[in-house]
Parts: sequence; C-alpha cells; structure tokens
Amino acid sequence: MEDKEFCEWEVKMGTKILVVDDEKEIADFVELYLRNESFEVYKFYSGKDALKAVHENHIDLALLDVMMPDMDGFTLLNEIRKSYNFPVVMLTAKTGSMDKINGLTLGADDYIEKPFEPLELMARVKAQLRRYTRYNDAGTREEQDTLEIAGLALNKNTHRCMYGDEEITLTPIEFNILWILISQKGKVISSENLFEQVWKEKYFKNNNNTVMVHIRHLREKLGAVMGHRELIKTVWGVGYKIEES
Repeated sequence: MEDKEFCEWEVKMGTKILVVDDEKEIADFVELYLRNESFEVYKFYSGKDALKAVHENHIDLALLDVMMPDMDGFTLLNEIRKSYNFPVVMLTAKTGSMDKINGLTLGADDYIEKPFEPLELMARVKAQLRRYTRYNDAGTREEQDTLEIAGLALNKNTHRCMYGDEEITLTPIEFNILWILISQKGKVISSENLFEQVWKEKYFKNNNNTVMVHIRHLREKLGAVMGHRELIKTVWGVGYKIEES
C-alpha cells in the first residue's frame, strides 16, 4: 500500500525544492539530479537570497548547506522555522554530532553528510515529501482528523496545531510525534516505538538522541504558548506520555 501511495505522489508536478549551497559545483550537481526527477528547483549560493525566495514562493522542501559565509545554514533554518513548516534537510561536510543536534533542535527534519550519494539524497528528499504530503492532503484521510487535549487542538487535514486562538508552528516530524502521543494519551510510548512510527526506519540505540532532540524542541514550542505546564512527560527508562491532567 505504501509503495502505491508513493508512486501516485511521484507523478505530481510542480513540487518546489529550495537548494542553498555556496559551493557552486555541489549546488549545480544537486539541481541536476532534482530536475531529472521532475522537481522544480530554486537554487541559491547565498542564504540571504534564499530567504527572500522562501517568502516569495511556495517551497515544498529545502536542502540547506550548513557552512555559508553570509548566513549559515542554522541561521537560515531558524528564520524559516519562524513562519514555515515544510521539510528541511541539512547538508554538511562536518561529521560532529553537535552539528547534527543543533540542526535537529532548530527544526531540521533530516541531516546528510558530504560527500553523499545522489541516489541516497533523492531517496531522503522523496521520503520527507511523502511524509509531509500525507499530513497535508485532506483527501486521503480515513482516520480521525482532529485531536484535542488540555486546550491544544491538532488537525491532520490542515496540519495545524492550535492552543486557543494561537497557532503553534510544527515541523512534520514534530506534528507526527505529538499526534502519536495524544492519540495514545495515558500510555507510555517508547523511544523505539516513536522512532519507528515517525521515521519508518528500524530503531538503533543512537536514534534515541534523535527522538530526544525532537521531544525537547517540541516541549519548547508548546511551553512558549502553554506556559509552565509540561504536556509531554518523560517516564525514565521507558519513554514518553501525555496525560489529560
């Protein structure tokens, strides 16, 4: 079923990908592969120019280089997340875990180290777009569309998270994590369970950090609106849960 849905998504035209890398050869190389897959590409060698394009166009996914002279990828990601929730994949020549954690904390959905295989990059791009499309396509939902708890409301059709009249901007991964926890409120969901449901990949021990970073970022966003109340609770050594009270 998943393969059939993916094929149906692949034939859609006009999907817009933002590519930002100050290394011209890499940006041109990535653009070539994306266009071969029938994506519409917005390519920039400057973070500032790219941010302007984000505000002027409907972007579906962004590929951001971390190291850029005028505006680094983390700063650009932070600016994007102030207003937009489309998937963002970071590209970096660094292998340090702190860079990965920084990107995930700021709202990145995936992280690819240079040099990378073009086929792997295309697979990651399509996987992120597929997840994002599923949460925004109102016409394919047969499950419950809205969840509410403690004044918080999630709508899968619109991919909106509301607390009263205030909207909380979430990335697709953050939205999915919150949806799973609320839909199973009162139950403890392990990091392994969360990872395999959200990322659709086999869980390994080092994936626990990925889950922790996204949970932390999600708590920060919720806390900024809901105040001191902590909706997501940690059950040490077991996982995470949400309770009504």
